[in-house]
Amino acid sequence: MSSKHASQLARQRYDVIVVGGGHAGTEAAAAASRVGAQTLLVTQKIQTIGALSCNPSLGGVGKGHLVKEVDALDGICGRAGDWAGIHFSILNRRKGPAVWGPRAQLDRQRYRQFIQSELLSTPGLTILEGSVEELLVTEPNPEEHGQHKVTGIRLAGGSLPISAGSVVLTTGTFLSGSLFMGQTNSPGGRIGDAPSSTGMSYTLRERLGLKLGRLRTGTPPRIVKSSVDFHEATLHPPDSQPSPFSFLNTHTHCKPEEQLPCFLTYTSPGVENMVRESVHLNCHIQQDTKGPRYCPSIESKVLRFPGRKHQVWLEPEGMTSDLIYPQGLSMTMPPDIQLRLIREIPALRRAEIQTPGYGVQYDFVCPTQLSPALQVKSTQGLFLAGQINGTTGYEEAAAQVGTFNVFFMHRCQDLAHCFMQGLWAGVNAARAALSMPTMALSRTNSYIGVLIDDLITRGVTEPYRMFTSRAEFRTSLRPDNADLRLTLKGFEEVGCVSSMRYKGTVRVRDSLQEALAALQDVSMSIINWRDKLPHVHISETKAGILTGSELLQYNDVSFETLAAAFPECLSAYREFAQRLKIEAVYRPHYMYQQKEMERIQKEESMSLPQDLDYFSLPVSLSQEVREILDRVRPTTLGAATRLQGITPAAIVNLFNYVRHSDRKLKRMQRS
Repeated sequence: MSSKHASQLARQRYDVIVVGGGHAGTEAAAAASRVGAQTLLVTQKIQTIGALSCNPSLGGVGKGHLVKEVDALDGICGRAGDWAGIHFSILNRRKGPAVWGPRAQLDRQRYRQFIQSELLSTPGLTILEGSVEELLVTEPNPEEHGQHKVTGIRLAGGSLPISAGSVVLTTGTFLSGSLFMGQTNSPGGRIGDAPSSTGMSYTLRERLGLKLGRLRTGTPPRIVKSSVDFHEATLHPPDSQPSPFSFLNTHTHCKPEEQLPCFLTYTSPGVENMVRESVHLNCHIQQDTKGPRYCPSIESKVLRFPGRKHQVWLEPEGMTSDLIYPQGLSMTMPPDIQLRLIREIPALRRAEIQTPGYGVQYDFVCPTQLSPALQVKSTQGLFLAGQINGTTGYEEAAAQVGTFNVFFMHRCQDLAHCFMQGLWAGVNAARAALSMPTMALSRTNSYIGVLIDDLITRGVTEPYRMFTSRAEFRTSLRPDNADLRLTLKGFEEVGCVSSMRYKGTVRVRDSLQEALAALQDVSMSIINWRDKLPHVHISETKAGILTGSELLQYNDVSFETLAAAFPECLSAYREFAQRLKIEAVYRPHYMYQQKEMERIQKEESMSLPQDLDYFSLPVSLSQEVREILDRVRPTTLGAATRLQGITPAAIVNLFNYVRHSDRKLKRMQRS
């Protein structure tokens, strides 16, 4: 790979051109190159490739799943996170492994250096510093579907056009982006960077006839670390043993004892007062542009949920950085009021702001216009990835539950949405350019498939955020088995996985299958199990035969315990102890879940009572789902499945509730 200016390009045609060097763009460019395409990455500043625009973190609940899946397809972000991480933790650990959320706080400088180094060593990839003025559009190929065909780009400044078989747009918040602070606004997608050309939005809307919308997001001020009183906050240490994101790594670059802590504090009534007093000075918060439901600004939280205190996480920005990132304090008020507001928080009473917070508004393309390959359906050769498709990019996570506002103990950043889309768009752009068929991932075998399916079938009315509850098969879509689900497919069918990674995954797959077979072969009566493992609590009323696989489902039984009892057939598989435990626990749940989905498909005509109070139903439904069901009031289960914003997981829970209620009512009528 080499970096060039436009005048130094050795060629004027590439298989794939990727526009934008952010998180989606870097994964797209690397993926296209791995598939075998000669790829050009165009970015405004080469030095900002790999820059963490907002919160320097990776993963979280749902998002950690995506990072593991991107890594399983040989993406970059997992290995970069392992190299740059300075605070590793598994979120949701009190729940089952299917919903664990691997997360890491990152060192900004280390992360950027790793990404740039990785791209510099990628064969077939050229990086060009410049701004894209417009897309080159011609008549479509009559043998393929589409009304237009994109054949390349033209850079700003009147340079020669650059042709390509496919173009991937990963413009992030730069597509007609505007920055807001107080009552001022200026063009741009990130503070300190030049605004993107307005010609791109014009091309998409006017020449290609695409429907565009407008979204907003924001970022908190950066606080000088030495001005924070950490004694007024609650210490949250990292995990004692960091868990790597990448299946290629057994340990992280940061040693366990070198990790940095995070701290938790809360807003005060003074914060709410400052927000209310300054609303008239904040044009961003007064706009009608849709903001993120699950990562609102402090202004939105205060105005929507008055009288409550909200979490503020104080997170390090690097091993040697003198800045703190106050997760939960995204704000767009004037800088002087920002300073007054943060000083209403006890731990920040003497805080100094290095860079104020600001808001961003930007154009996005309504994602229902995309195919499962992330290609624009009406335009041959054009693929989209990242925030241009209406997904979130960063900020804190919050959820509304009933009338309460609950800010999760996990702090989520949705870089994973961008990585995932970038990789998949890059893969398919390369396949299309090389005359190979594009590919889709099913929502039954990946969170990537869930996210893309949600986007292209339901669209977005606010920035999309991934939750584990969106997946109907989440007991099988776990972080621990992403390699088995995707790496083999990535090598054998997609072409984006190296032979080295593939061979390693084949070894893991074969070893796990052998170990599970060996566990199944270890079969004894309950009495013999009690004699063999007297410390294991097996109910006195239980009788019959148990296999080693069934016994491994018990909470107080580990694979190490069974391997010690049967070393001749199990000791060879000790390195897979945790994975075997998880597999044994979830296998019956997975089988049950499959039967549930098959039953639902047969019960689409089930009537839904029209007097249901969806807000008080004692089932697991998000506030977003409850609002949709209450507003539309579908008459049948099938009608509910077709509502925009209703997840398959919500349908399963609704189906079970109505079925149980019907049975209960019939029993009462008979008696």
